[in-house]
Amino acid sequence: MPQVPEVGTWDSTPVNGPLTPRPFFQPITINQVSQGAEKSFTFTQRILLAIVPRIVQALLWLAGLTWRYEVIAPSGVTPLIKGRGASSQIFCFWHQCVLPCAHYFRRTGAVILISRSFDGELITRILRLFGFDAVRGSSSRGGGESLLGLNQVLENDKPAIFTADGPRGPIYQTKMGPIKLAQMSGAPIGAFHLEPQRAWKLNSWDHFLIPMPFTRIVVSWGPWTHVPADLAPDQFEPKREELNTAIETARLNALRHLGKT
Repeated sequence: MPQVPEVGTWDSTPVNGPLTPRPFFQPITINQVSQGAEKSFTFTQRILLAIVPRIVQALLWLAGLTWRYEVIAPSGVTPLIKGRGASSQIFCFWHQCVLPCAHYFRRTGAVILISRSFDGELITRILRLFGFDAVRGSSSRGGGESLLGLNQVLENDKPAIFTADGPRGPIYQTKMGPIKLAQMSGAPIGAFHLEPQRAWKLNSWDHFLIPMPFTRIVVSWGPWTHVPADLAPDQFEPKREELNTAIETARLNALRHLGKT
């Protein structure tokens, strides 16, 4: 378990105002490179894909109006409040806090790596309603094309995001993809975690969190991870562990801040 450093509290102004859906969204060109052939879905899945994203958008917008955010960070780490100032950087968080992340960082225009599965398609359509885009694929299985796609995202001065333990876990264990992309691009890796004070926790592999209305949500930042371009092959695993510790530090700091540990 990582050491939990002292943290400072930053601007805790609630994130108010309506979401900005993009009904005429035009995906960036790299999406066409990474997505490949369209995946076929069953009739039931197509119905769900047509209906569920708009329902989730409406519910998240209503609930988000009542959420209160509080930002904390260890000494020496300057957080990006609401994602302002994010550019050609890589960001990682655990899969369980996708919902509050989608709301809090909704105006960043970030691009996230999402699998080609039905679940991935559903998440992609939801996130696009909040101003995000997606590169479709995996950073582990045949992930070269996906990483090249995210590298082009960084070259276009946009942030790239990984749900570091997704899409199927194990929980709180980051994959190697962010390290490979950082080596390829020279971009630093930021780590954060959003922890609701009160939430419904699903019985899923990631203990998926659904924040309750009117709850406080701690936006906790961890240390940055820097990967040199000439990283030796035997140093990839230590770097992965360093990133893993950074994300876990953010999560544990949030839990401690809320008195959950």
